[in-house]
Amino acid sequence: MAGDLVRCLTAMRDKIAFVFLSPIALASLPALSLAAYWIGGETALMATAVIVPLFYLTIGGADARRWGSAVSQAAKRTLMPRDAFREIVGQTFSEANEAGQKTALFMFEIDEHDMLEKTYGRAAADTITALTGDRIIATLREFDAVTMTGAYRFAACLGPVQHLDLELCIQLAGRLQSAVEEPVSLDGTAVYVTVTAGFCQHALVSGKNPLAWMEAADLALQEARRNGPGSIRAFAPDMRRRSGNRSDLSDEVVSALEAGQIRPWYQPQISTDTGLVTGFEALARWHHPERGMIPPIDFLPLIEEAGQLERLAEVMLHNAFTALNAWDRAGAIVPQVGVNFAGPELNNPDLIQKVSWELDRFELAPERLAVEVLETVVASSPDDMVSRNINGLGELGCKIDLDDFGTGHASIASIRRFSVSRIKIDRSFVMKSDRDPEQQRMISAILTMAERLGVETLAEGVETSGEHALLSQLGCDHVQGFGIAKPMPFDETIAWIEAHNARLQDAPRIMGGPSN
Repeated sequence: MAGDLVRCLTAMRDKIAFVFLSPIALASLPALSLAAYWIGGETALMATAVIVPLFYLTIGGADARRWGSAVSQAAKRTLMPRDAFREIVGQTFSEANEAGQKTALFMFEIDEHDMLEKTYGRAAADTITALTGDRIIATLREFDAVTMTGAYRFAACLGPVQHLDLELCIQLAGRLQSAVEEPVSLDGTAVYVTVTAGFCQHALVSGKNPLAWMEAADLALQEARRNGPGSIRAFAPDMRRRSGNRSDLSDEVVSALEAGQIRPWYQPQISTDTGLVTGFEALARWHHPERGMIPPIDFLPLIEEAGQLERLAEVMLHNAFTALNAWDRAGAIVPQVGVNFAGPELNNPDLIQKVSWELDRFELAPERLAVEVLETVVASSPDDMVSRNINGLGELGCKIDLDDFGTGHASIASIRRFSVSRIKIDRSFVMKSDRDPEQQRMISAILTMAERLGVETLAEGVETSGEHALLSQLGCDHVQGFGIAKPMPFDETIAWIEAHNARLQDAPRIMGGPSN
């Protein structure tokens, strides 16, 4: 009985404390003092000056000290320690529930951070990460808390408010992304980064468990990562079920590969001079019969762990050649298809023989196949089986595409040694290039080098008409990206080609560099 009374009184004190320790109540103190003086003169003013502090000490207690700690951290405008952040998350969750207010927890991760570190070095990556945290803090309010939850991850807890719906949360996430995407200057070079965001509104968390709130926001971030760089996802209750299902995929991935569930989707590449399709890139996609589309970020690591990357390359190659034959029969002009080759398949001493046999089987000329090799593979390959296979495929007549150019420090000598046919300019150079003169200078330098070496160029990650037009004006030969088309199953490619060619008949040609 006595315990219940104590808990009741404590709860009542906490509710009173929440109201009177809120920023609005604290901001009203000067007005309260003036009102006391106006009503009762100096005596009332003195009484107010004595009674009010005593009242705050009485109702505040430990909660007031914790609130004061949060305010102190917010005033410093720095990243909070993780332990202090978790304490604020718990306090915010409880206060929002008790006062009937709303709040949300956001998680952010810098996109392609491993490539960022490889390209610019760890010190530069640390500088970019620190600046990203500063920009997140500067965009949020004084009483919102921010911390780092990992090497390239951040979390932000919003202070409770009366109105915070899904649309406002999405707008805030977009505003934070825009702030982070401002260029970072490293030794005179402008570097662009993007962040992926996931968030959870506290009302969607069952029970009163702040830990479950953080786990839900993290699930939303994982979902966003599966949808590509710069994505935003809100937590939904069924994400927990989907997350549990994904943990079982490792038992299914090998059988799915053999059953034909994993197959290529095709992303078009077009000429900046004519606008015509110059090829497709084959990208692995898994359509699960029960769970729908499984993102590559979920299943590709599982294929690697199972030692099935070489088998995946065989499946991709077979389907790509089947697609080329089908395009030819339909009268659709597709000069080539690009297939990614990684370490295991490039280490196979029988690779050239296998590719040659498949080309003969499908009655295709070798130049219809573009072998896509990561620049990091070329940059780190001595005179071993990998380099012999790349050169052998080039001598066979296959095109050699150097993927993600600008991220792996491949030398000009390496480009010549491997008889590279085309370099694919990484999206980090393409992003916002229509608005940033520094990005334009970097692309111009790459294009000038390629022209001197007699190598074609393709820009990846083209998302806007402005980027497309600029690349055309600078003389880039080909473009690829969501601004042209997203990857699509083969069944949709012929209709897309026909619609694209029909649009070309009515559209003015974008004049660019010389056609090759």
